[in-house]
Amino acid sequence: MDNTKSKSSFKAKIQKLGTSLSSMVMPNIAAIIAWGLITALFMKSGWIPVAKIAELITPMLNYLLPLLIAYCGGRLVYEERGAVVGAIAVMGVIVGADIPMFLGAMIMGPLGGWCMKKFDQLFQEKIRSGFEMIYNNFSAGIIGMLLAILGTYIVNPLVTAGSNFMAKGVDWIISIHMLPLANIFIEPAKILFLNNAIGNGILVPLGVQQAATAGKSVLFLLESNPGPGLGILLAYMFFGKGSSKASAPGAAIIQFFGGIHEIYFPYVLMKPALILAAIAGGVSGTFTFQLLGGGLKAAASPGSIIAILLMTAKGAYFGVIAGVLVAAVVSFAIAAIILKADKSEDDDSFAEKQAQMQEMKAESKGQSVMSAQAAQTSVESYRDVKKIIFACDAGMGSSAMGASLLRDKVKKAGIENISVTNTAVNKLQDEQGLLVITQEELAERAAERTPSAMHVAVDNFLSSPRYDEIVANLKALTQIDSQSATEEQPKNQNSTDNVDNIDVSKVKEVTYVRHDQHVGTATMAVASLQALMHKAQKTTKVTATAIDDIQDDASYLVVATPEAAKNLRLRYTNLQVLVVDNLLTSDQYPALVDKLN
Repeated sequence: MDNTKSKSSFKAKIQKLGTSLSSMVMPNIAAIIAWGLITALFMKSGWIPVAKIAELITPMLNYLLPLLIAYCGGRLVYEERGAVVGAIAVMGVIVGADIPMFLGAMIMGPLGGWCMKKFDQLFQEKIRSGFEMIYNNFSAGIIGMLLAILGTYIVNPLVTAGSNFMAKGVDWIISIHMLPLANIFIEPAKILFLNNAIGNGILVPLGVQQAATAGKSVLFLLESNPGPGLGILLAYMFFGKGSSKASAPGAAIIQFFGGIHEIYFPYVLMKPALILAAIAGGVSGTFTFQLLGGGLKAAASPGSIIAILLMTAKGAYFGVIAGVLVAAVVSFAIAAIILKADKSEDDDSFAEKQAQMQEMKAESKGQSVMSAQAAQTSVESYRDVKKIIFACDAGMGSSAMGASLLRDKVKKAGIENISVTNTAVNKLQDEQGLLVITQEELAERAAERTPSAMHVAVDNFLSSPRYDEIVANLKALTQIDSQSATEEQPKNQNSTDNVDNIDVSKVKEVTYVRHDQHVGTATMAVASLQALMHKAQKTTKVTATAIDDIQDDASYLVVATPEAAKNLRLRYTNLQVLVVDNLLTSDQYPALVDKLN
């Protein structure tokens, strides 16, 4: 048991590291793509050489991109104050460097945010009223200056040496044709949602550095190659069974053209031996890229064939396309052998593996997937909440903005009689019916001052998935209370179970619930039902909608699994719900299509 916990903890730590690195790089992928397009189009050897525009290339690479990464890194730790100090601090690493300082930005950004945060914790509460602005401005400026000096004399040389060492290591691995072996680790990492630490933390920064000198980099293709996943899904199309076979064509389109690689993960989890097909496809694809000179100008995100072709360097198209095709063919061949050798009658575990994949993805983002029973318990825990207070160190700035964000969400959800305010944590007063929202490092102090209150800790006041959870529970509670108060309606109006109970005269739109853990499934289900509707020449609209955007109206027919249907009925009273065992291949769809307009 202890060994299992240790392994789980280690995986969680790696996932947390990957999430942190990804949170610094991913918001700036658009900037990296912009730099890549300018380089590919307007540099001296580009498609449309323009010397004046090409002058943007070096400043963007050396200054803009590291500054953006450091800004995001500082913001992750300490919001806007941390972001500004992180950006100041990274300038000390950038100046005088002869390489792009991506690694330096990933160090100095969070370091700047952390230093500013700790300084504020020590002194901010001691500042007298009226002197807050002078303290805020000068403390951030002085700390930023000191960190920039530290970066110039200490961090710069260390990061330069480390970056050069890693770059030489990559060049050596490429020179002896061993780079394809990296996919032995990358492909399983993708299935386990551990790829962010590898892709965004190592491959993208090194790839940008390599592309800056060589004009392209194969490193951008190691994780984003859609070939291995495509081959596995094609094998399921021909040799799969049951629901997995039926859903594979739609999944292949989404994976290859949409770039949502996670859509094929349940197929691999269902037949773990297929990881060999993914590894073989990745290794052969990378070997082909390297052999034929394939490479991209910048990161391709998402890993769609469209994004990859847009980022392909001039003269490297043959190598890139060949690498993707070889990866698909190899993974298809091995997956086909594995699936043909499988003697089971049906793939009943497909839905189970989808749920497992969703839980793994949620875990990698520090979230959780809640069961219907847990959701009911969570709803009831909010019954006594009458007031919500955001508490931070000073009671200004971040807590005020967080309160404003949640206040707007509460208002849009139509929840009344619940106030949302902010204050300093040392001014909290214990009372019944109070929900206190704090940052994680202040949670203990808040709990000590308000032991009777309900407490929620968040990483970032400006962006937290917990806000939607709070609003959902409060809204569900109002629905439960309104149903209990209506004696003439002992049963929800939205209690539709099957096609026979649908009032088709009211239905104007069929929708699936779309959220972070079900983007791929909902998209596939929409495509599948739309195809049936088109074949039957029916015109009823089919969409995927976020749960908070669904209107509580009988003109909406929501298709949901039994567990999701229970959650929907907690939140809504009037919309119609069709319960199906499998969103992708329900035997109720033909009858539904026949009844709709």
